Amino acid sequence: MNLDEILEQAPKNNLIGDSIIVTYAKLQQYQKILCSVSGGSDSDILVDLCQKFDEANKITYVFFDTGLEFKATKEHLEYLEQRYGIEIRRIRAIKPVPLCCKIYGQPFLSKQVSEWIERLQRHNFQWEDEPFEVLYQRYPQCRAALRWWCNDFERKSKEKESSFNIGYNQYLKEFMVANPPKFKISNKCCHYAKKLVAKRFKEQENFDLNMYGVRKAEGGARKSAYKTCFSSNSEGCDEYRPVFWYLTDTKNVYETHYKIQNSRCYSEYGLRRTGCAGCPYSKNFEDELEAMCQYEPQLYQAVNHIFSQSYAYTRNYWNFVQKMRNNKDKGEK
Repeated sequence: MNLDEILEQAPKNNLIGDSIIVTYAKLQQYQKILCSVSGGSDSDILVDLCQKFDEANKITYVFFDTGLEFKATKEHLEYLEQRYGIEIRRIRAIKPVPLCCKIYGQPFLSKQVSEWIERLQRHNFQWEDEPFEVLYQRYPQCRAALRWWCNDFERKSKEKESSFNIGYNQYLKEFMVANPPKFKISNKCCHYAKKLVAKRFKEQENFDLNMYGVRKAEGGARKSAYKTCFSSNSEGCDEYRPVFWYLTDTKNVYETHYKIQNSRCYSEYGLRRTGCAGCPYSKNFEDELEAMCQYEPQLYQAVNHIFSQSYAYTRNYWNFVQKMRNNKDKGEK
């Protein structure tokens, strides 16, 4: 079908119509395209969008295996290959997640928080509650992380803390002063298992466009990392995010209209996200653990071994926050 025919048969939704038109234009404009497939629900729509137009087989579909994936995700990749008649290349991590956690440390709370804590730990920081000027004299090679610790970055407003300050995560500083981490914390698992792998693969294969399923409505770091669905790179590979503007309702309309089938992580396990299994960055990792215990017990045992200290520390932090909030409420009454 040509573009007009595809639009005629598409659901009457402006966001979906726009994504179809722009995706068609990108596939005409670029010659060698990389499409990152995660096995998640956003990625399912991405593949379906691309396959409406890729008659010239310009797209290389790739799955970056972190070394800690749901069995259901790998099964879903095979389903996508069969449904669309495509090949999804599996690219192994430079250092898989379990090895990264063993060498560098375990992830905690978020990538940014883990980065700051890792820097402080490298300088043998003692988790002192002192002014920035005092701490900077003691740790002169750790300026940026100390600024995070001391809430030294300018606030967004009187009501909202800067995401570059530790105060962005409620009571985190108070918790860490009272409960210094006794294990190494790091965000290197993301770097070596996915980010660096993707960068090297793009450079080796000389792609001119990278497509992946990121939505602004997801929030978090992704919300601030990208302002639009397209990013131009004069020295390398441009980036296009076809479902960037999709809302949850938009996804539902698309999935129903085109009969999109998600992985069992969603339909059977009841998860709201997929990715690196049991990642401590997820606010819903307890739900993931519960699902793994029931459906993938071997993976459940693995993640509890790999992330054991981070899980315990995160749970202690959440309990600390709840106690602080309760005490505050009692004081206000």
